Amino acid sequence: MALWWPFRLLVVAVGFLAAAAALAAAPTQIVAPGTALQPVLDAASPGDVIRLQAGEHAGPVVIRLPLVLEGEQGAAVIGSGEGSVVRVEAPDVTVRGLTIRGSGDKLDRMDSGIFLDKKAHRALVEGNHLDGNLFGVYVWGPEEAIVRSNTIRGRRVHITSETGSGVRIWNSPGSRILDNDIEFGADGIYVHASSRNVFRGNTMRNVRFAVHYMYTNDSEVSGNRSFDSDVGYAIMFSHRLEVRDNISDGDRDHGFMFNYANYSRAEGNIVRNGGEKCVFIYNANFNELRRNWFEGCELGIHFTAGSEGNTVSGNAFIRNRSQVKYVATRFVDWSKDGQGNYWSDNAAFDLDGDGIADQPYRPNDVIDQVLWRNPMAMVLVTSPAVQTIRWAQSQLPALQPGGVVDSAPLMHPPKVSGDG
Repeated sequence: MALWWPFRLLVVAVGFLAAAAALAAAPTQIVAPGTALQPVLDAASPGDVIRLQAGEHAGPVVIRLPLVLEGEQGAAVIGSGEGSVVRVEAPDVTVRGLTIRGSGDKLDRMDSGIFLDKKAHRALVEGNHLDGNLFGVYVWGPEEAIVRSNTIRGRRVHITSETGSGVRIWNSPGSRILDNDIEFGADGIYVHASSRNVFRGNTMRNVRFAVHYMYTNDSEVSGNRSFDSDVGYAIMFSHRLEVRDNISDGDRDHGFMFNYANYSRAEGNIVRNGGEKCVFIYNANFNELRRNWFEGCELGIHFTAGSEGNTVSGNAFIRNRSQVKYVATRFVDWSKDGQGNYWSDNAAFDLDGDGIADQPYRPNDVIDQVLWRNPMAMVLVTSPAVQTIRWAQSQLPALQPGGVVDSAPLMHPPKVSGDG
């Protein structure tokens, strides 16, 4: 027995070295522009490397066996304007270093720059430039695909429903979308009916939703950046998510929207230079919002539609025109373990120097409640009667309406990791 284990280890080591040598010796075929590419792909053997020289190569093409399709600098695959330019129908395929353009324009046919179908498990799509395709990369059902470090430029149209997303994922468990640069089109990254996905380190500009989540559970959205989009991160009908260290800068409608997103954690995110709402919480329950930074929106955070059981603590609400909109008749305390949130409009004192304000903070008063329910009352907001009510409420806490109370407001804003 003492001799058997070293022998087994030797066999394993020899097998590993043989496999590595075979991989290193995988044949590389150089393809010049003007050469028909599909016959080359069909004649290849599993593990071959097909390298395209600089210049334009005619598509569309279909990859039906495991191989590497890569380009020298300046190599491009140009579609015919119909269907997908590069379609992958085999596992363990790599597509990298190519410029790809010229897809069709049929949404129902999922026309894409690169299309990964259900058999394309463990596909790697990296370092490509996808320009003007209906969808940039469509991940349609394979497991553990990786889309990494691509530059994707969608179609610039006035009606975003007429074009596709930079990366679209459907039912692709374990797939990862990493470090891509995406601009224009409908959504930066759209996922539907999937699980165990990771979206990390992507930059998205000038899209409808930078990240659009639908029916996707047990996943991560981290370290992404959204600029000048309609909505930064739309998290909808999804559960048990980690949403952390993301940035929304200049997004017009919402920085973050949580719609029936439950049992999730949002931490270290930053919304700044926002438009209508930094955060919109709609029928989202049992989530934790911790150490986020919400700045410069018309409304810092809007809770509605029976959102219950959420924890909101350690966040910074900075220079929002209205910090909170929470229409309720009962009180909800936004603090945990003796720590609340920082409110830039809270003129508070800290006589004992513990970093916690001496008095609770109430972001809304009875007049706010009246205005939410009866917007026409806005014409009376500067009247002496309204000012008298507000003064009386400040002197008599019993007149306070239901809604948000921060029982331990912070005197200083927390450090938020999303800004590095």
